Amino acid sequence: MSFDLKELDEVSQTLKLLGDKTRLTIMKLLEKQERCVCELVEFFKTSQPSISQHLRKLKDAGLVKENRKGQWIFYSINPSNAQYELIQKLIAFVPSQDHALEELSMKGMKISCD
Repeated sequence: MSFDLKELDEVSQTLKLLGDKTRLTIMKLLEKQERCVCELVEFFKTSQPSISQHLRKLKDAGLVKENRKGQWIFYSINPSNAQYELIQKLIAFVPSQDHALEELSMKGMKISCD
């Protein structure tokens, strides 16, 4: 049996990062489309610095990538990450957040950063 410590370390690090409920939910929200920080702030009802810190950790680990559009930065799951398949399997267990996004939209609170 081959034992790759580097790969084990990467899997462990990914699991640690996604062991946080907010970061795991962020990954679920990014599953279908990229999202702006401002949209995530509204979704979680928390501060922009808090969401930005979670995104920074995910970006530093290579789990998400950013796409700048004017003054806005949009985040999406990084499909070229070595742990992409693991991430897909993990977020499949996370309940859909579509209902909460629809509620925000119906209340006129879903922000469009375009």
